[in-house]
Amino acid sequence: MNHQPTIDPSAARIAAQSHFRTLRLGTPFQPRIDALAKTQDWYNWAGYRAPHSLWDEELEYFAIRSQAALFDISPMIKYRIEGPDAEALLDRVTLRDVTKLKPGRVHYTAWCDDAGFVLDDGMLFRLSSTRFRLCSQERHLPWLLDSACGFDVTVEEETEAIAGLALQGPTSFAVLRDAGFTGVEKLKIFDLADFPHDGDSVTISRTGFTGDLGYELFVPAGKALSLWDRLMTSGELRGIRAIGYTALNRARLEAGLIVANADFTTAEHAIRADRLRMPDEIGLGFMIDLEKGHFNGRRAILEARTKRKLRHVLVGLEIEGNIPAEHAIVYHKKAQEVGLVSGAMWSPMAKRNIAIASLARPYGDTIVEDLWVEIYAMRELQYQKLMKRAKVVARPFIKLDRRTANPPADF
Repeated sequence: MNHQPTIDPSAARIAAQSHFRTLRLGTPFQPRIDALAKTQDWYNWAGYRAPHSLWDEELEYFAIRSQAALFDISPMIKYRIEGPDAEALLDRVTLRDVTKLKPGRVHYTAWCDDAGFVLDDGMLFRLSSTRFRLCSQERHLPWLLDSACGFDVTVEEETEAIAGLALQGPTSFAVLRDAGFTGVEKLKIFDLADFPHDGDSVTISRTGFTGDLGYELFVPAGKALSLWDRLMTSGELRGIRAIGYTALNRARLEAGLIVANADFTTAEHAIRADRLRMPDEIGLGFMIDLEKGHFNGRRAILEARTKRKLRHVLVGLEIEGNIPAEHAIVYHKKAQEVGLVSGAMWSPMAKRNIAIASLARPYGDTIVEDLWVEIYAMRELQYQKLMKRAKVVARPFIKLDRRTANPPADF
């Protein structure tokens, strides 16, 4: 006689509706971050619950510039690309010459669709001669798998399997050394190496998104909390602090670094055709290596260069006054609208009002005089329109010698 299991209708209903209880995923570091989250200021990063700030966004910024700041980068999309043809595949789909990237090194790169428009930018870590890790803002697994047809290579997403931390600031090297990572002083900018940790290993690279001395650490998810505790213990006397994204974003602006879908719209997200951008239009033209073999978008990029079809330019601006020009419209001669500010701040390090803006050529390219930004400042419950002068300046807005010093300084 068959006995069917009895199902409690109320339990089944609760189970079916419980999806709303987990609005955002937690990273492997979430228990430690939640314990420090005094502001309860969260945002959605690739489906994860990530902090805008944890205790004080102003002091978190200064932790980057004067101490050591710990930031959870686990939600960053990570792909493992491995096999005899891994180098050939990545050389085919990215802008830079991957054959020049040696094992134990990292480079910043980008990749385009066949029309030459940027799909995303990210970091490529060469872990061995046949194994790479590609980190990006957006998900690209279907595109990577399609691109891998005909190559002897395995492509797998490892976002959930690998936890990541950014340790940034002048005392970051001292924290790692005091934590027992012997040999970390040998890492030069864009170097990487594996170090023992808790019966496994952690990959440490001398990279970051702050323009400061700093490192990024990648570890199997099961070893994440022990890595966090190891760093926080060793960094106690070096002023280590956990931070949120707002502080990191301020540091990256000072470093003149761009963010996908903030400073430019990626090709797969753009709805309007005039929002698409080629590498030369967002300051990534330096990556393009026309000496290597064919790569995605090569023909279109070369044609745009030779036929002068490039329509935009991404620039750094220095703006009159001290009110940040976030999302301000840029004008020429206070009359013609020529672009938009995508990120802005008063820089405590540069002591300047700085911004990153996308302008329509020739403005910001050959025409750089008589530019203005339109700022709306709240003054006693009323917005006041301010027209402030802007001038095109070089990025980065600050340049810190400690970022590239060899060996790193012991602050």
